[in-house]
Amino acid sequence: MNSSKKFSRRAFIRTGALGVGALSLGSTLSALAACSAQPQKKLGIALVGLGGYAGGQLAPALQQAQYCYLAGIVTGTPSKAVEWSKKYNISQKNIYNYQNFDEIKNNPDIDIVYVVLPVALHKEFTIRAAQAGKHVICEKPMALNARDCEEMIAACKKANRMLSIGYRLHFEPHNMEVMRLGQQKVLGKITSMDNGNGFKYGGDPNAWRLKKALAGGGGLMDMGIYAIQGARYTTGMEPLKVRARQEKTNPELFKEVDETVFWELQFPGGLVTTGKSSYNNNWGYLRAKAERGSFELEPAYGYGGIAGKRSDGPLLFPQINQQQAQMDDFAQCVMNNKPTRVPGEEGLKDMRVIDAIYRSLDNSGNWETIG
Repeated sequence: MNSSKKFSRRAFIRTGALGVGALSLGSTLSALAACSAQPQKKLGIALVGLGGYAGGQLAPALQQAQYCYLAGIVTGTPSKAVEWSKKYNISQKNIYNYQNFDEIKNNPDIDIVYVVLPVALHKEFTIRAAQAGKHVICEKPMALNARDCEEMIAACKKANRMLSIGYRLHFEPHNMEVMRLGQQKVLGKITSMDNGNGFKYGGDPNAWRLKKALAGGGGLMDMGIYAIQGARYTTGMEPLKVRARQEKTNPELFKEVDETVFWELQFPGGLVTTGKSSYNNNWGYLRAKAERGSFELEPAYGYGGIAGKRSDGPLLFPQINQQQAQMDDFAQCVMNNKPTRVPGEEGLKDMRVIDAIYRSLDNSGNWETIG
């Protein structure tokens, strides 16, 4: 998630309370085209947490969605409840806070709960939503660690509810194309790959994302997960080992979390890819070399403006509303009882890599087995 919420939100709450499939771009665009047909029913989504990502991306996307709509909200800020109710015409009976959240189980207007809270709260509210009988989308990173991810998956399975992770780029045409190029070996086997994602943090020094207890980590958790995903979904393989090192040029600002991290991922067959994340560098690329050519994306991971090329020409695909495509796809999965391409297991795989990277940082950059 890409919102900035104050640390005070945690205090308030305390007081109250599968692998990637090789999918063709053609099938993706066909699915997007199918969204132009008005469905018989739209599923209701409740957003849990009304920070920057929920307000700036998810809520507007739900106004364009064809298979789902903004049915409810969950917030600990009364003024936000009033503001959102007026702006999106949300019924008072569909507005919850963190104390009465579990009452959502009695609300037939809400089919899906989208958890958009600080990472430390993902596990709690995903499990509570599933126990309330709601399907769940959980924003990335899925949880603080792989063990929490496993508990979330188990809880959703026990409740017979679907769990999806907010990996919007699995629905973005340019990223779908690099999946096809890499997984189907269109230009031969990938021989090398480098991925980077980051930005220069200039926000609130007391924001939750700089608190280890709430965020789990810094640039690696927030931005590096995209670069890790890029390596995994482009190769179509799961890394076996990782080693990492870090740099910190502003230890006062990033005293609790990582600033810039560099890593190497070792994949089956001997392929080793490189990656990096940062809260102090503007990166956002995916570059791969293969036996008969190369391909890349830059910008690779943003909400729009994605661009790319291969050695024989540019990648010419449309820009889409990624959040709309992501949520519409999950709504159709729920409607048709079909698996999502980004289930909880996908988030778990990333967290196993991240856990291993942090172990490597703690162990002088040694190679660590993933999982």
